[in-house]
Amino acid sequence: MPESISHIRVCTYIRRGHGRRRSKSYFQRTFQMQTDNVNMPQELKHMNEAELKLLCGELRTKIIDTVSKNGGHLSSNLGAVELSVSLHCCFDSPADRIIWDVGHQSYVHKLLTGRADRFDTLRRFGGISGFTLPSESPHDAFVSGHSGNSVAAALGYAETNARSGSEAFSVAVVGDGSFTNGEIYESLNNCVNRSLRLIIVLNDNEMSISRNVGAVSSYFSRFRSGKRYLRFKRRTSRILLSVPLVGKPLFKFLRGTKNLFKRILVSENLFELLGFDYIGPVDGHDISKLNAVFREAKSLCRPCVIHVLTKKGKGYPPAERRPDEYHSVSGFDKSGAIASSGGKTYSRLFGEIVCEHAEADERVSAVTAAMCGGTGLDAFKARFPSRFYDVGIAEEHAMTFTAALAAAGGRPVFAVYSSFCQRCFDQIIHDAALPALPVVLAIDRAGLVPEDGPTHHGVFDVSFLRSVPGMTVYSPETEGEMRVSFEKAFASASPSAVRYPKGTCPADSGVYTELCGGDIKYTDIGTPEKAVITYGRLCAQALEAARLAGNTRVIKLLKINPIDASALGRLLEGIKALFLPEEGIRNGGVAEWIASEFGAGRKTEIRAIERFVPHGDDRSLLGLLGLLPEQMADALRSLTP
Repeated sequence: MPESISHIRVCTYIRRGHGRRRSKSYFQRTFQMQTDNVNMPQELKHMNEAELKLLCGELRTKIIDTVSKNGGHLSSNLGAVELSVSLHCCFDSPADRIIWDVGHQSYVHKLLTGRADRFDTLRRFGGISGFTLPSESPHDAFVSGHSGNSVAAALGYAETNARSGSEAFSVAVVGDGSFTNGEIYESLNNCVNRSLRLIIVLNDNEMSISRNVGAVSSYFSRFRSGKRYLRFKRRTSRILLSVPLVGKPLFKFLRGTKNLFKRILVSENLFELLGFDYIGPVDGHDISKLNAVFREAKSLCRPCVIHVLTKKGKGYPPAERRPDEYHSVSGFDKSGAIASSGGKTYSRLFGEIVCEHAEADERVSAVTAAMCGGTGLDAFKARFPSRFYDVGIAEEHAMTFTAALAAAGGRPVFAVYSSFCQRCFDQIIHDAALPALPVVLAIDRAGLVPEDGPTHHGVFDVSFLRSVPGMTVYSPETEGEMRVSFEKAFASASPSAVRYPKGTCPADSGVYTELCGGDIKYTDIGTPEKAVITYGRLCAQALEAARLAGNTRVIKLLKINPIDASALGRLLEGIKALFLPEEGIRNGGVAEWIASEFGAGRKTEIRAIERFVPHGDDRSLLGLLGLLPEQMADALRSLTP
């Protein structure tokens, strides 16, 4: 890893004396930070290769320093440093739209586009987002966070440019993992046979996309992407097309002959079969080659795929050795130690529970959509490899596949983040709920997912799952409740979902009295005149609020769909006011249903989410939503009859 000079210097190369180039040491002294200029990418075009390499080293240093403190996506961003710099060298952002799929590799893009002075606020409340966000910068062409939307978005911009006569380019930067997502192929199918200034950059940092990547293919690709070849190709094309009458037919004949010769030596890859021009693979850490390839792609003026090979974690040895561990981190010691959460997480507990069920019942299998480690299924994969299925970033397929496993007599569980579960809502209804199949949804990251922000907050699942007929939904707070919830879910003959948050799972408090087999619990603080009703981890906040306010009945719901209305009604006898906080969207949520069923004749306040929630730390976000204990205590006091 290059030695840091002092701080990142990414915005303008100060020149003196009619543009004369200075020595490298002079460059180090005079390359200053001026981050208020949103046209900073233009400055990259004046740098030579040595200066760009120096810049890349400083960018890596800044990313490592910041992510070690704030957390974030490290491996993917370190692997995309040269790629990001080259893109901004060769294209004119924001006129040329650079669209980052998922956004896991957009940190350098942010540093180069006016946000270097705020980069220390990455993922912090009020700071810059860890993903691209159009409201944050005109250089962020499209919102990112979920996989697969980049090509469709880039195509939309390219079509608009073509209709308006604009010569701007539209560039989609897609990681190889996203090519397991179906939307990518739907978009590719709609790109071909058009004269569009559309370039798709395949950032391949793990796997080969085409079967034909071998010795001949690699040689042919290196030849195609070489500077002299590209220069020769452009000149030949220009000369032939300028010849009257015979020039264009001759150009087409020679091009066809070249393509035929290539097909004889090397079978066509997927992109060429779909009608794209294909360039690559090219070394994604060689700026000179990248610049040459991007300029060649621009000269084509038609849809093109550039296959770039990069290394995850490039420049930071611990991340290079263990890229998956450093994919998304909450913070780490730069010597290589990743910060621990300090206790058993909900995800890890789920992994233990599903292994226990698989040990007792050979029908139990586990499905994930490229989130084995994130959902806690590592141990299951190791112990039961024949019953573990990672289908890639394909939640729609995963849900239908899970339903089919259940239809065939199995007891499958699909482990998925709440925000990604949104992608398979149709399959939940059509393929699982309609035939009443015994699938189990393990919905991780339910509720707020603080630093990742609005694209990752799991605040919609309660609302849309409660709308599905026959769907049972549990929302445990403690380890014991997690075990009970999954016990009931695996025993059910119809679809069930167990939703739980990110973070450490607490032990049972023992302060509650159980009703309905533990589906409803309650405890009284003083002589209850009012009640606070909620579920999941917000119960801890509600209990503390009740203790501050006094004379409150705290009602905890373990099963949030369906809710036993008669049991809940009995608990509310004599209660004159209801406070209903919810770490989820208001429309269609639990609080709204309780207010409609039991609010008549009682003072009632719902405090749920009615907006997209930004990123930030837990306390800041709960405070923004009025869900801190002291805020809820004030609400309870105001409801006192």
